[in-house]
Amino acid sequence: MSSNSIIVVGAGAAGCMAAITAAKRGLSVTLIDRNPKIGRKILITGKGRCNVTNNCDRDTLMSSIPTNSRFLYSAFAAFSPQDTMKFFEDCGVPLKTERGNRVFPVSDKSMDIIDALFRKIIKYGIRIVNDSVTDLIIEKNKVTGVVTEKTKYDADSVLICCGGCSYPQTGSDGYGYVLAKQAGHTITEPTPSLIPIEVNETWCGELQGLSLKNVSLKVFNNKNKEVYSDFGEMLFTHYGLSGPIILSASSHMSIKKSSEYSFEIDLKPALTAEQLDRRIISDFEKYHNKDFINSLVDLLPKKMIPVSVMLSGIDPHKKCSEITKSERAALLKVIKKLTLTFKKFRPIEEAIVTSGGVKVKEIDPKTMQSKLCRGLYFAGEVIDVDAYTGGFNLQIAFSTGFLAGKSINNDEV
Repeated sequence: MSSNSIIVVGAGAAGCMAAITAAKRGLSVTLIDRNPKIGRKILITGKGRCNVTNNCDRDTLMSSIPTNSRFLYSAFAAFSPQDTMKFFEDCGVPLKTERGNRVFPVSDKSMDIIDALFRKIIKYGIRIVNDSVTDLIIEKNKVTGVVTEKTKYDADSVLICCGGCSYPQTGSDGYGYVLAKQAGHTITEPTPSLIPIEVNETWCGELQGLSLKNVSLKVFNNKNKEVYSDFGEMLFTHYGLSGPIILSASSHMSIKKSSEYSFEIDLKPALTAEQLDRRIISDFEKYHNKDFINSLVDLLPKKMIPVSVMLSGIDPHKKCSEITKSERAALLKVIKKLTLTFKKFRPIEEAIVTSGGVKVKEIDPKTMQSKLCRGLYFAGEVIDVDAYTGGFNLQIAFSTGFLAGKSINNDEV
């Protein structure tokens, strides 16, 4: 390979941004990924819509990163959410900002983001190789290339940005940690972040596939202290809970203390308890000659009714006109304080992002270069940084990728 050549391992958000940034500087870039197409993980983000970033200021951005946020200060200074938005809009991808400052393509198609990156890759002559990197080539404490399953490649520098170990089918299967260890780096044990949750209540399975919008969630620890609250969308699954507010909640839950948590869901947060009680009374009057189980059609989703009736303890065939005040209070409690108890997180392979990775103390935050091995750089999820949902994790990838691409071989160019 030519002088000032670099190898980027991983063609995700961080790898593509790094490769493009380095190639714009005139470096010879080879982008190696085990997948035949770039951006496999980008494709599935935001339910296929790609929550590309969050249109917020730096303080909000930093406060949305629970793990090692200060390490990212220089990266965000180099490439902000607004820079990300300008990059893609300049690539011909119109963007829109939705609730919570989440930014999406106007088309709601993640493929538009991938296509924009691919066009830049082609424009700047970046070489794409479909192969798996197995080893770093290190000579006198300097990386000089990589070994793949098919051959080997020489390079002046190598950038590792092949993700964590969530969604391994996208190529993010933890092999970046193996490469980092070869250079002497310490890996903070990977744990799931932004992960669906299993609960003890078996009735959850009866609600499988039910998506609820505009509900509120509170998470309590074993001391009944509220550790997280949110408002938005959630999903019942055969094992428990998923959806945006559940995934965000998982980031605030300690793995070691996870069995001690409980969840409280308000199905009608727009109504006070008094307002909801009046609404229930009105519905009971409307359906006074009907069985209780047939009186909730105006109040709850169809799938939610049998479970709510069961949890209330009210005879499903009791006439609405016969329901007592205490029974009505029991129903109100089910709707305003639907309670579930934590069982465990789903497997790390189902996590949206990985918490853990290459220790940030071993990486120069101003360049993303290894402090232990010359010519070695890191970007994206392989580093021990992670954030809440809302576009923040992709922004980390774009910012660290940009900074690495800007810094790599900088003294050579």
